[in-house]
Amino acid sequence: MRSEELGETLLPKRIALPIFASDPLSSVAYATEEILLVLTVGGTAFLYLTPWIAGGVVALMAVVVMSYRQVVHAYPDGGGSYEVVTSNLGDRPGLVVAAALLVDYVMTVAVSVASGVDNIISAFPSINSARVPMAVGFVALLAAVNLRGVRESGRAFAAPTYLFIGGIMLMVITGSIKTIFGHAPVASSAAYAIIPIDHKNTLAGLGLLMLALRSFASGCTALTGVEAISNGVPAFRPPKSKNAATTMAAMGITAVVMFVGITALALISKVHKTDDTCQLLGYPGDCHTASQPTVIAQLAASIFGGDHSFLFYFIQAVTALVLVLAANTAFNGFPLLASILAQHRYLPRQMHTRGDRLAFSNGIIALAVVNILLLWAYKASVNNLIHLYILGVFTSFTLSQIGMVRHWNELLETETDPSARNAAKRSRVINGFGACVTALVLVIVMITKFTQGAWLAVVAALVLFGMMRGIRRHYDAVAEELSVDDPHAEAVRPAKVHGIVLVSKIHKPTLRALGYAQAFRPDTLEALSVAVEKDATDELRTQWTEFDIQVPLKVLDSPYREITKPVVAYVRTVKRSTPRDIIAVFIPEYVVGHWWEHLLHNQSALWLKSRLLFTPGVMVISVPWQLSSAPRADHPARRAPGSVRRGEPVRSGSPKDSDNA
Repeated sequence: MRSEELGETLLPKRIALPIFASDPLSSVAYATEEILLVLTVGGTAFLYLTPWIAGGVVALMAVVVMSYRQVVHAYPDGGGSYEVVTSNLGDRPGLVVAAALLVDYVMTVAVSVASGVDNIISAFPSINSARVPMAVGFVALLAAVNLRGVRESGRAFAAPTYLFIGGIMLMVITGSIKTIFGHAPVASSAAYAIIPIDHKNTLAGLGLLMLALRSFASGCTALTGVEAISNGVPAFRPPKSKNAATTMAAMGITAVVMFVGITALALISKVHKTDDTCQLLGYPGDCHTASQPTVIAQLAASIFGGDHSFLFYFIQAVTALVLVLAANTAFNGFPLLASILAQHRYLPRQMHTRGDRLAFSNGIIALAVVNILLLWAYKASVNNLIHLYILGVFTSFTLSQIGMVRHWNELLETETDPSARNAAKRSRVINGFGACVTALVLVIVMITKFTQGAWLAVVAALVLFGMMRGIRRHYDAVAEELSVDDPHAEAVRPAKVHGIVLVSKIHKPTLRALGYAQAFRPDTLEALSVAVEKDATDELRTQWTEFDIQVPLKVLDSPYREITKPVVAYVRTVKRSTPRDIIAVFIPEYVVGHWWEHLLHNQSALWLKSRLLFTPGVMVISVPWQLSSAPRADHPARRAPGSVRRGEPVRSGSPKDSDNA
């Protein structure tokens, strides 16, 4: 796609919802499960806390969604939390948010894909041993689809997301109707007793509070990905802010309804879910190798007539699919944020480059590679990965809301319109309340999850923070070093140009390099060879005389049969003797058409160039010689109709087309 077609990739709300909101929408598939997993540490005695914890998660979701709607309107150029914090609190807090978000995007892919694989295994337990290859395959597939472009990935992922929403709503409505008419669903695990880890079952006071807080922190996984819409506002169709805010509201309402419905049905059907299947008293089969069905699987089986019904398989299929596709939120958010950071010189500039489908290809590939390694290291286990999750989310939530409060304060200092001032005051109250709530949750998450593995996420964020600051220092130092104060002083011509043509034997590449060097008309020109084998050197001297080549030949001795060191030493000696001169070194090189031919040619040239390029005042010039395999490998690249490759004549078109060519 041509750069001018970027506007055609802008998204309508119906496609933006599955692209940017598939993560928070799909999180309801495991948020309830995470609450239950923590509470069952004491058996079934503490499951009565579930409604209160779920209510806290719902309230928090509402606060965060309302707060980010203010961000969307105030910062329509995207960047989300990073842009808000950098603009209002400074570069360092902005980098903290960026590092936290990058880590969280990585974890979004890992947890979503691992959870999706869990749901597939719940329907087909026999494939449990293929967990890691399946997860890795899904990540590779997601990366491939996203490399096709944002709009194309949105179309591919829209149907599964809407099918998931429809399937969960159908399950909630059907289960609610059955309950109202006295036929409440009963989960398969309802008959299993839970062996409490705390056998005395005497948790009270501070211990009970910590258990509830830990369960709440795990349930807050339902909020992951909420900020993705604020990062991707530029991808929406105009009016961008309004459409993004509407999409965020739709996402929040849908996620809350599904989460409340799943949690209520889990309590009604008495779902019992534990970290360790061996805690379930009466569980059939080998608890050491078998995996317990997910909460969604148990609900679908109890509501739709067993685990072999069509609707059971439908719910499992769309849940697994949307959980895998939820990683797409990160595949859109991570490259966008990385592109902004690269533009600000905190990440390598390649992250800001769009591919031929106008997607940030380097960011997509980097995210995929990191996640493949992470899933392999953690064996694609949700229970192992979940503890590294959501810490970054609430770090960005808290700092961005504080930044928004400062934004409204600065606006109120200059704004005189009464209606605008009232709107700013309302927004300040919303963001201020959001900052307090999310800061409290951040503390809870830090306390309850740090020792369980969240410390790794903290370390990763700190490493990223230090790395980004180092990259910025490097780019700043390079920019300062390359800056021009006086163009006339910087553009001083060298006193002389001394040309050196590297020669191994007399053949066509050597003669082309000599002719090319002579066309440059250097002030002095010589051919340089290294005496590695006496017979070959004698033959070179003889042929040089016979062919009457009008360029002096200098041969360097090399008693240890090295080529690179003698050449580099000679070039540096010449440079030291004439410091104001430029040394131009011409190196004949083969151009080959097959990858394996690279292993057979140009190794000496590669080492010579790598050494000479570090020598000030030395110019290295490659003179290519195309072997017979090279032209056959030179296939024209696929390109959009009407595009012109550099160097091609324009066959038809307007004067504007000719100018572009």
